[in-house]
Amino acid sequence: MGLLKGKTALITGAARGIGKAIALKFASEGANIAFTDLKIDELAKSTEKEITALGVRCKGYASNAANFNETAEVVKAIHEDFGSIDILVNNAGITKDGLMMRMSEEQWDAVINVNLKSAFNFIHACTPIMMRQRGGSIINMASVVGVSGNAGQANYSASKAGMIGLAKSIGKELGSRGVRANAIAPGFIMTEMTDVLSEDVKKEWAKQIPLRRGGTPEDVANVATFLASDLSSYVTGQVISCCGGMNM
Repeated sequence: MGLLKGKTALITGAARGIGKAIALKFASEGANIAFTDLKIDELAKSTEKEITALGVRCKGYASNAANFNETAEVVKAIHEDFGSIDILVNNAGITKDGLMMRMSEEQWDAVINVNLKSAFNFIHACTPIMMRQRGGSIINMASVVGVSGNAGQANYSASKAGMIGLAKSIGKELGSRGVRANAIAPGFIMTEMTDVLSEDVKKEWAKQIPLRRGGTPEDVANVATFLASDLSSYVTGQVISCCGGMNM
């Protein structure tokens, strides 16, 4: 179909999981892909080859998304290499779960820095480029727990709620320049992180979901493609839940 033909997408944390699924989907729609991860190891190089095989340009960049100066440098390098940055997907994220009374300052800071500050870093570096281009789509990867909260995940829930507020604020700030910002709130998505759960636990989860199944990374990638493309040219400042109806 080529919904993203000629566009360049920058996706953070895309060597695996949801980020990789988004990169592959965007590439299948014609987008050139720049992605970042903490290090470009064999797995990241394999992802790079898989995306390139779809007939688009792709390059992985080693970068700590939580580091402001590193982010500015990698965005500059990507812009020089690709010539434009039309789509930004803030996907980098970690979890360090624990009940609030036992949560350490390190657990709190690490999750806020990787999940939320990284999005600030990349938006800060990319928006001047998008403003000069008079267009762009920013997609923040939030979570249903950023909307509803979750016991034992105060740090993660706070970071994802922040991603929603950040998208809405950027949508208001940059709408007049043709730059859109939205958030996706995935629910229970079957990834490497959930593979460690027993089948019984997965079945119990499924019972709580109206569609009676966990989501796939491709389900999230489909929503991201809509938000990245001109199909959503009149959509900004919104949160789209991709959760099978788990959070209504």
